[in-house]
Amino acid sequence: MIDAASRTSVRAAVVVLAAGSGSRVGATVDGVAVNKVYLPLAGRPVLLWSMAAAARVPGVTRLVLVARPADLDRATAMLADAHLPSDPPVDLVLGGDQRHDSEQAALIHLEPEVRAGHLDVIAIHDGARPLAPSTLFAEVLRVAAEVGGALPVVPAGPLLALDPDASPPAGRLVRAQTPQAFRAAELLAAYAAAGRAGRHGTDTASTVERFGSLTVQVVAGSATNLKVTYPDDVAVAERLAASSARA
Repeated sequence: MIDAASRTSVRAAVVVLAAGSGSRVGATVDGVAVNKVYLPLAGRPVLLWSMAAAARVPGVTRLVLVARPADLDRATAMLADAHLPSDPPVDLVLGGDQRHDSEQAALIHLEPEVRAGHLDVIAIHDGARPLAPSTLFAEVLRVAAEVGGALPVVPAGPLLALDPDASPPAGRLVRAQTPQAFRAAELLAAYAAAGRAGRHGTDTASTVERFGSLTVQVVAGSATNLKVTYPDDVAVAERLAASSARA
């Protein structure tokens, strides 16, 4: 348990996942198919928006970018031209076929730092969510340090009732977002347990909830923290990113 007095000195790593194909967007640059996370938004790639936001958060000592092998050269070139601050350093890790595999690759990379006691909390973020604000990264890291895990959510909005006689579902429906943050040692243990069981979670929180013992607290997500999934999302993100750049 990290006590209140040490909260300000929490050391965190932020993992940005970019190993998917992004095929539903149909992204191209100069007529060549490209992973959506490398598309330009207001003058810089989708990926760099969230990486820059995470880098500004006090206590973040390391960034990890998880890329697919086919994008290794593109990711390397992007980072060389990114003009990100040298502190925290950025590590480039090759991901796997599934999201869980990419998360696992990042955790294996960070494991020596965790075992040495140099990292307290790890946050995992979708590279296709470019507009997660620094304040959201800071909040999930703070809550994870305090209670064990943090999951940002937003209201799911109205649902279409296919059966007019059906009762509405109990509780409040929400949509999960990233970044999701967890105490580092317990996060490693949960993924090790999932590996022994041969199971993959749909996201980090689902793996932790099923194979770990951490308390995961819901926190307020951001309405602008959209995920670039379909072609229309690119246009929306471009407008939001341009507005942010002018602010």
